[in-house]
Amino acid sequence: MSGRECYHCKQWIEEGEEHDCWTTTEAALTQELSDDLRDAWERLRETAVSFGDQRIYASHKSIMFSRRSCYFFVRPKRKFLELNLFLGSTLKAPQVRRVGRASKSKVVHVIHIRHRDEVEAPITDWLREAYELSDALASNTRTARAKSRHMRKPRPISLR
Repeated sequence: MSGRECYHCKQWIEEGEEHDCWTTTEAALTQELSDDLRDAWERLRETAVSFGDQRIYASHKSIMFSRRSCYFFVRPKRKFLELNLFLGSTLKAPQVRRVGRASKSKVVHVIHIRHRDEVEAPITDWLREAYELSDALASNTRTARAKSRHMRKPRPISLR
């Protein structure tokens, strides 16, 4: 028996066999969900898709939803879906389990979802707000970069 155990996923890999445990799919991450969690996941995904153009992809143990940058992601767990939502300000609500600063302009909110019925207002409103904020932040960044290019003063040339 020649081979090795993968350090990350603990799977046995035979010698010469290709292995890439970092590459995953949405289906692989959601295949072992209970019926309630699968229904919640489907409703969450449908809600996000209804907002408009975006990219949905799996990355390691998360499913990412992004426009120019990620505006929320979901980590499927055994007993709940961990929703990580990026907003411009801190929410004070019973659904929010944890809050942290993600960047200068974004605050991440961690929400646990256990049932399809939880994927409704106010969570759907927060998802839409995050979707719209993502676009606004991207346009602000583009405007700031354009202004900084045009507003630069020429440096004096030293003749030494």
